[in-house]
Amino acid sequence: MNKILAMMKQHERALALLAVIVLVLLGNGQLAITDPVESNYALTAKEMLAAGDFTSPRIYGNYWYDKPIFFYWELLAAFQIFGTGEFAARFFPAVFSVLNVLETYYFARKLYDRATAFLSAIIFGTTIAFFYLSKAVITDMTFVFFFNAVLIAFYLAYRSGRRWLYLAAFFFSGLTVLTKGPIGFLLPGFILLVFLCVRRRAGELLHMKWLPGMAIFLAVGGSWYYVMYRLHGMAFIDTFFGVHNFLRARVAEHARDDVFYYYTLIFLVGFAPWSFVVLYQVKKRWAELRERVKQRRVSDAAIFLFVWALLVNLFFQCMATKYVTYTQPAFLPMAILAGRFLLPKMRLVKRTAACMYVLYAVLIFVAAIPLCEQQSGRTTAAALRNLNPGDYLVVNYGDYNNDRIHYKASTVFYYGENIPELIGREEMEDVRPGGMSWNAKNVMPFLAYEDLPPETPILIICETERLPFLRGRLADSALENVYESQGTTIVKAIVPRRRIANPGDAE
Repeated sequence: MNKILAMMKQHERALALLAVIVLVLLGNGQLAITDPVESNYALTAKEMLAAGDFTSPRIYGNYWYDKPIFFYWELLAAFQIFGTGEFAARFFPAVFSVLNVLETYYFARKLYDRATAFLSAIIFGTTIAFFYLSKAVITDMTFVFFFNAVLIAFYLAYRSGRRWLYLAAFFFSGLTVLTKGPIGFLLPGFILLVFLCVRRRAGELLHMKWLPGMAIFLAVGGSWYYVMYRLHGMAFIDTFFGVHNFLRARVAEHARDDVFYYYTLIFLVGFAPWSFVVLYQVKKRWAELRERVKQRRVSDAAIFLFVWALLVNLFFQCMATKYVTYTQPAFLPMAILAGRFLLPKMRLVKRTAACMYVLYAVLIFVAAIPLCEQQSGRTTAAALRNLNPGDYLVVNYGDYNNDRIHYKASTVFYYGENIPELIGREEMEDVRPGGMSWNAKNVMPFLAYEDLPPETPILIICETERLPFLRGRLADSALENVYESQGTTIVKAIVPRRRIANPGDAE
């Protein structure tokens, strides 16, 4: 037994890495693609693959300018290797999760020592936010890796004087822009500028090899944008830069989240359990920490990490639209600062990390798989395939009240065919994409009640709680519930030849 423990101690870094790999892959084949975000990415990549188009994102047969291309390339590669399923969709987020842990270890090792690097990687890889993002079919793990690589390359060049490393920062900035958009260049640039000003080294900006660096950046990050502009013109510029970047910064997509304390709460929850561990230790060691600051015994590396973490949070707090994943680029510097701070508590860190690992493994099967099923249209799509002999029209009945449309792209992803959204003809103009508004997201097909084919069987997907409204809309039609599960009902309808006089009266 002692020999086994000794061997585990000797290879604990390799075992910890293996544990991370197992965790990020565990259950991925059972986790259904969820709405509203994961399904948009997965369906877009599926349609691109079917069309043989690896340049222009498309969904529901329409070009889709929501995000840049890099994450779609990941999905396309995974779909070609593993097939268009759940494991494939979650494969590269898992890969980049492991790369993020290794990146944290690498940078902490460069800044401090092996013990600090090990604790920093453990802390980063056992936060709640890491667990969530390692499983999520979204851009964030890829974006975070490239974003962090920009600042790591910058700081290593700045500290060592090996200024050719600045070219690596430009290269990774290009990949960041190719993953998320202009923020991949603007925010790292802002962070390094503030840091140089704080350290009174602004003159270093003159030595950052701007000419070759910008050539690398434009070749890596700008080539796809140029091709898209050549293919789609101002429609791409107006929608991608106008709506999905400029509008998102100025107008809250979800107004209830635009509060000053939003990212404070996100940090406490997302960085847990370490947010609470660190805060408790800060309270115990407050006098010591205050004395160190007063005597200016704070390292250059610690200042850089603090500026990095602080500015990421402040920057996104100033943006109108807020998402729980936006400040994830701050987690690497916070993990390294926490690892350094908790170095005297190594046993506590290891035990806490082990407990969180077991908890996450259990949650995958006890909570994540059932919850993903509830937030997915996978079972609905399976029911449609069983109910539809091939000649039924399938439509979705959502809710246009309060500018919300309950439409599950995951149902389309699993069903394999487009499903029109059912609305009144008078509402068609209101939901049509155009201008600087969130209507740019309404690229799903629409069908008016007045245009439903008469005396033809129709299958209508409806939230169970909204069945009374559907029955009001189609009061003169023959309706039959043919399936119900997890809050969703499929109704078989036959509309008579007499058209609906005023479908808006029912609501």
